[in-house]
Amino acid sequence: MNCELRIVFATNNKNKLAEIRDMLSGSGIEILSLADIGCHDDIPETSPTIEGNALQKAMYVYDKYNVDCFADDTGLEVRALGGEPGVRSARYAGGEGHDSEANMAKLLANLEGKDDRRARFRTVIALVAGGSSTTFEGTVEGEITTERRGGEGFGYDPIFRPDGHSETFAEMGHEAKNKISHRAKAVAKLVEYLKQKAR
Repeated sequence: MNCELRIVFATNNKNKLAEIRDMLSGSGIEILSLADIGCHDDIPETSPTIEGNALQKAMYVYDKYNVDCFADDTGLEVRALGGEPGVRSARYAGGEGHDSEANMAKLLANLEGKDDRRARFRTVIALVAGGSSTTFEGTVEGEITTERRGGEGFGYDPIFRPDGHSETFAEMGHEAKNKISHRAKAVAKLVEYLKQKAR
């Protein structure tokens, strides 16, 4: 299929980039990385909300590089912890960077002794195209397991078991996860929107 549309995904997360490219395979939409447009900036994420962070990242790239782009932000919201880690999911354990092991260890420790392990992943994608912005949301409900399970995926995948499944995201592998994940649901809405616009 010929490429009908090129759009930048404003992320430095190679796992997310690969996941999105997999989801859009054969759609006629080519996803460019930040490196593809020569952007090596540390894009700010200073909003107190998931929606705000996604929009902030997309607007930053659009304003500086004058390209249509989208950005996402994802949070794991745990009911017994009042919605934590939420917008701070990637840096939950503190410090610089994204230390998944430390984040999972902190979350499991904070849930110790709690019966309610309900949680949901929530992704918001902000698209900035032609100067206007649109957002798309995807969620998946589930629970936090008591220990890490599986070697696939990234982030909190080894301790999140989605409803209706016996496996964690990290046990089910990329292909199965990409059919049901929070990001897949938000991307599906984005793709449908882009296809409508291209008609």
